[in-house]
Amino acid sequence: MQHDYDILIVGGGLAGNCLALALKDTGLRLAIIEANTREQLQNSPAGDRALALSAGTVKLLQALNAWDGLEPQAEAIKNIHISDKDHFGKARLSAKKQGVEALGYVISARDIEGHLAGLVDQAGIKQICPARVVGLMSGLESVNVSLKQDDKSINLTAKLLVGADGGQSSVRKLLEISQQVTEYGQTALVTTIKSSVPHNNVAYERFTQYGPLAMLPINAQECSVVWTRTHEQADALMKGSEAEFLACLQECFGYSLGALTLTAARRAFPLKLIRADRMVDGRAVIIGNAVHQLHPVAGQGFNLGIRDVAQLAEMIIQQQQNNADIGDKALLKQYAESRQKDHDHTIGFTDKVVEIFSSDWLPMAAARSISLAVMDHIPAAKSVLAKHAMGLAGRLPRVGNRG
Repeated sequence: MQHDYDILIVGGGLAGNCLALALKDTGLRLAIIEANTREQLQNSPAGDRALALSAGTVKLLQALNAWDGLEPQAEAIKNIHISDKDHFGKARLSAKKQGVEALGYVISARDIEGHLAGLVDQAGIKQICPARVVGLMSGLESVNVSLKQDDKSINLTAKLLVGADGGQSSVRKLLEISQQVTEYGQTALVTTIKSSVPHNNVAYERFTQYGPLAMLPINAQECSVVWTRTHEQADALMKGSEAEFLACLQECFGYSLGALTLTAARRAFPLKLIRADRMVDGRAVIIGNAVHQLHPVAGQGFNLGIRDVAQLAEMIIQQQQNNADIGDKALLKQYAESRQKDHDHTIGFTDKVVEIFSSDWLPMAAARSISLAVMDHIPAAKSVLAKHAMGLAGRLPRVGNRG
């Protein structure tokens, strides 16, 4: 049967573009379907958020020949300082002691999205944009996709459809894949600050009874702030003046970076753990934020999604080399099973950190403080924590030019 494409990727964001780049030299006929224009994506407030790229994600971006163009815009994390407000426990991780150049890097979503989009353009990958997916139907040999582009209706067929279209995934909704949602009762306040004391490439994670506060280095004297508060506290902090916001932030964080000043607008995002009940339906598979949305406490959401991309690309390439059907039910089932352990582990770890470090119950607070203090003096324990932070706790899928 003749198909319009071998693979249709819905979503021209980070996950979708990375998958297209991983498959660009395979000879497979690819197309990316994106609902927004390039200008809309670039001007979206979501582009302001800082992404913490683990060392594992950097390795995968290197394999896609994408890292060289991103590195000048990324700030290295040389050290991580973890503390518990009003308690003595703290732990410190060092790239030097782990024998690596950096524990990770911080970059704005807008910078990485723009660079990846440029690489997709250079590769000549077909892009259908702006266009919305309005219907899906899987058959034995193909998946049929109905699009709406301006006033036109378009029908396409492919061997495989990949939903990489984010938390509000139209693919997931059309496939009627349900989700499990955990409400944290927390809101993340996101902004950028300038400090009077240089951060020296230290990322700070400070836990409080209301949730974590992260300070991520983004240039010589600026840090991206992700500050978790209760909904009520966040609402009050958003409604208050900048001076009131800064006074509360300074009191929560302390003076490790000296005096803080705001250099960007404040934004608020309610926090939930969202996980799809399944990843596969017929000849369609969903990846990245379409499958899972995590609390930002451990900075692992984007990194987990990139591992989804790498694993799927590896399996598609192997299937193609075996002259087998890339949309085969058994292959997609194998993919879902292969990702389950990483999802369970990363999501479970993140959720447990939120539970343990957002509690003001005195015995819990004492136990976590002691644990941090003990960990800070046990090299083996610090090495395990560093591997989690760097996204190197498990096997990395092989994509692109990695040897």
